[in-house]
Amino acid sequence: MPKLVRLYIVNVAIGFAAAAVFVGMLLWFDIANLAHLISHSDKGWLALLVLWLANGIVFAGVQFGIAVMAMKDDDDDDDHGGHRSRARRRDRMQHDHVAVPVRVDAGRTRR
Repeated sequence: MPKLVRLYIVNVAIGFAAAAVFVGMLLWFDIANLAHLISHSDKGWLALLVLWLANGIVFAGVQFGIAVMAMKDDDDDDDHGGHRSRARRRDRMQHDHVAVPVRVDAGRTRR
């Protein structure tokens, strides 16, 4: 299995587990009277499922985003950003340019 797919699956599982803990805490502390509403409704299991899925999608996306942002790019170890890297890029680009002479008539004036 490719590393990126494995990373995605692991982080989605972590996100849905965090969502389960979050929904469990919502019900345990009876926030907005959710525990009473879910337990006294015949479709309470559906409300619980939708609540967990919606929070799971959000938590999984955030968890995967954090994991991707925390990854280190090993290909460009010498280029860390900032002004010096911009100057290095400019120096590399200057070697590719060739000066072209342009003739200008000094006698003509513009009005």
